[in-house]
Amino acid sequence: MKKIGLDVGEKTIGVAISDALGWTAQGLTTLKWDERNYTTAKEPLKTLIDENNITEAVVGLPKNMDGTIGPRGEASQQFAKWLEKHYKLVVHLWDERLTTMAAERVLLEADVSRAKRKKVIDKMAAVIILQSYLDSQQ
Repeated sequence: MKKIGLDVGEKTIGVAISDALGWTAQGLTTLKWDERNYTTAKEPLKTLIDENNITEAVVGLPKNMDGTIGPRGEASQQFAKWLEKHYKLVVHLWDERLTTMAAERVLLEADVSRAKRKKVIDKMAAVIILQSYLDSQQ
């Protein structure tokens, strides 16, 4: 039962997948899309879901530091509903506060150049989102 982790932004979606046992998350890719037009992500996501036998999705839910849901959080909630409807997946929303900052810190500590960090930051954030969800299920 593999899971897909998604860090959903306005222009990109960071993607990670779990191993079959649901123990570890690995970064897969970063999809380019237009948040105003969900169909721009429809086929790439379908391909990833089908190729990896995905049964569940974990979507990062960006909350404000006080725990409230702002515009980005609402956008993630809408995306999660769309995923459930179009791919018939069980979708979990997962608090992603500070995951992008954590991903940035990991990449800085690994001495990854600024240009390369920009290319992989969303994928790394998806790994952190999915891994924290998987850890909570153990």
